[in-house]
Amino acid sequence: MAVFKLAERNLVRRNSVKSPHKVALGAGVGALAALALAGCSVIGTGSEGGSQSGSEGPDGAGSGVVQVVTHDSFHVSEELIAAFEADSGYTVELSAPGDGGALVNQLILTADSPLGDVAYGVDNSFASRALDEGVFASYASPALPASAEQYVIEGSDALTPIDIGDVCLNVDHEWFAEAGIDEPENFEDLLDPQYEDLLVVTNPATSSPGLAFLLATVGAFGEDGWLEYWEGLADNGLKVVDGWSDAYSVDFSGSAGEGDRPIVLSYSTSPAFEVGEGETEAPTGALLNTCFRQVEYAGVIAGAANPEGGQAFIDFLLSDEVQADIPEQMYVYPVNDQVELPESWTQFAPLADDPHEVDPADIDARRDEWIQAWTAAVIG
Repeated sequence: MAVFKLAERNLVRRNSVKSPHKVALGAGVGALAALALAGCSVIGTGSEGGSQSGSEGPDGAGSGVVQVVTHDSFHVSEELIAAFEADSGYTVELSAPGDGGALVNQLILTADSPLGDVAYGVDNSFASRALDEGVFASYASPALPASAEQYVIEGSDALTPIDIGDVCLNVDHEWFAEAGIDEPENFEDLLDPQYEDLLVVTNPATSSPGLAFLLATVGAFGEDGWLEYWEGLADNGLKVVDGWSDAYSVDFSGSAGEGDRPIVLSYSTSPAFEVGEGETEAPTGALLNTCFRQVEYAGVIAGAANPEGGQAFIDFLLSDEVQADIPEQMYVYPVNDQVELPESWTQFAPLADDPHEVDPADIDARRDEWIQAWTAAVIG
């Protein structure tokens, strides 16, 4: 089976165009990634055609391969991956089956034939589903910083918090200035006819940001009002796409997108990436009244061929070097609050003071019900 190996990832990185929290691959590079993942939905883990499993060398270092399964926005600097390989003795192989929602679905579907050794990118809107299905093995990392303890899932050490970010709507300042229309400020504004056909979001059934945004509306409008709100958005020309990359890089009028929608679902940190060197204003902005706090986790996959390698990779993600690398690479906040952030983040990438919240127990109990109701009302 084909695997998206580190050398191929390096080629992708050198030829890719970065977007906030995600990377939009060029056509040729996208073809490479497609070929790397084509023809199979699982990666061999020591069986015929798969990669060799990890083991411990005579000096105590690991050997063999650690297979890392991520969502399609994972990025850590190449030199840090190389340092991990040199220090640990493992060779890193990466694969990305899709957005965060697709990642969880694939991990569940392949539980009897694991995709790899460790997964990164399961967020707090999908975490309970993965835990309920027994996808991850227990592991409490000794590298977990004190500031991350608030994000540990109660009653389980199978998922380790790595980073946080606020999912919220972004606007294209230039588009609104040229159109002579005031920018929206909150959820309710988007129902106004002047914003008809201007909003693009992602599907909560296929996208973790999409589900986070659905949860934001549940938190904002309550059980009796959230679905009616979405029906109003649909009547006002809402566009729904499967994943973040399509929304931000294709349909959005701002950033590198060439679309006709100046309001897009993204992250509060996205505008910081859009600020060019020497610029003092961001061309896009986040609507901080529309945010949901997203926590992304990593976990050792149950039944992994190389669980020790998976544990080592989680410790690596929590290292000071990687935590400091996360903001510029993935445009989310590290869970280690002692890490120095880029200067531009203070002005252009704030976290929301009061993000919308939904009780984790309610998410666990009603997530599927909410997605089904949303699909019937919005997609039909």
